[in-house]
Amino acid sequence: MMNILLFGANGQVGWELHRSLSPLGTVTALGHQDADLAQPVRQLIERHRPDVLVNAAAYTAVDRAESEPDLAMRINAGAVGEMAQVAAELGALLIHYSTDYVFDGKKPSAQGAYGESDATGPLSVYGRSKLAGEEAIRAVTECEHLIFRTSWVYAVRGRNFARTILERARTMDRLQVVADTFGVPTCAELIADVTALVLHALRGVPTSPGARRADASQLGTYHLVPSGTTTWHGYATYLIEQARAAGIPIRVSAQDIAAVAASTFPAPAQRPLNSRLDNRRLSERFGLTLPEWRDPIPRFVDALARESAEIRR
Repeated sequence: MMNILLFGANGQVGWELHRSLSPLGTVTALGHQDADLAQPVRQLIERHRPDVLVNAAAYTAVDRAESEPDLAMRINAGAVGEMAQVAAELGALLIHYSTDYVFDGKKPSAQGAYGESDATGPLSVYGRSKLAGEEAIRAVTECEHLIFRTSWVYAVRGRNFARTILERARTMDRLQVVADTFGVPTCAELIADVTALVLHALRGVPTSPGARRADASQLGTYHLVPSGTTTWHGYATYLIEQARAAGIPIRVSAQDIAAVAASTFPAPAQRPLNSRLDNRRLSERFGLTLPEWRDPIPRFVDALARESAEIRR
C-alpha cells in the first residue's frame, strides 16, 4: 500500500482526491490550516516520508494575484519547487495540477486545441506563477512527476462558475454570459478519478526498497480535461437546461441568456480567449476513454438539487 501525502485537501479537487486515492493506500490529507504553502514545507514532507506527494493546493485568486504577485509566485512556484526537490530526495512520485492559463489563447481555431508541447505564453500573474511551478518541477531532473493541466474546474463543493450561474438563474430574469471565450469545463470528480486510475496503472511508485520505478515514458505533463469544447455561454445554457430537468427552480430561460464579449466584463487579469486543451496524449498512453464535457453535468446538477432540497427541509 502506498503512503500518500495530499496538499490542498479542502479544495474542490483535493476533496475529491481524498476519496479517490484512499483505496490505493494511506492518505494523509492536509488543508490550509495544516500546511500553509506561503511557508517552507520541507520539514513537513520529510516528517511524513510519502511514496506519493500530491499537490492540489494553489493560489487561485486570478484577479487578486495581479496585486499580490509575490504571494502567488511563492505558493504556485516556490513551494512547488521545494516539493519537487524533497520528492526527488525521498524517491517519491510528485503529482501536481496546473492550468490552461499557461497559454495565451491566441492559437487559431483551425489548428485545434492546445497540446502539451505547444508554446506557452501566460497573460496574467496567476498564469505565470502556475507555469513557473511547472518549470520548477522539471528543473529537478531526478524528480519523477506527473503534471496535470486542467481547465474551468467545477464541483459541488466550493465556489465556481457553475454554482454561481445556477444561483443567479434562480433569482434573476436575465443573464449576460461571455460567448467568445472557448475552453473545456472539467469536473473535480473526473480529475480525482483519472488521477487515481493513472496512479494505479503506473504501479511503479516505490513502496519498498528496490521496488520497480515508474515507466519514464509515462511520466511528464498531460492535459486532464473531458473531450469537446464550448464557450462560457454554451456552458451556462446547458447547466440551466439540466437544472430545470432536475427540478431546480430556475427563473431564466435559454432565450434570456444574452451572449456577450469578454470585454463586457473588464477584469484586472487578462484571460486567454481560446484555452481548449487536447486530452489525446492522456487517453492514449493510459487507455482511458474520457467523457464529453456535458456528460458529468447532470450528476453535478442532481447533487445540487439534493443539497437544495435538504436546505429547504
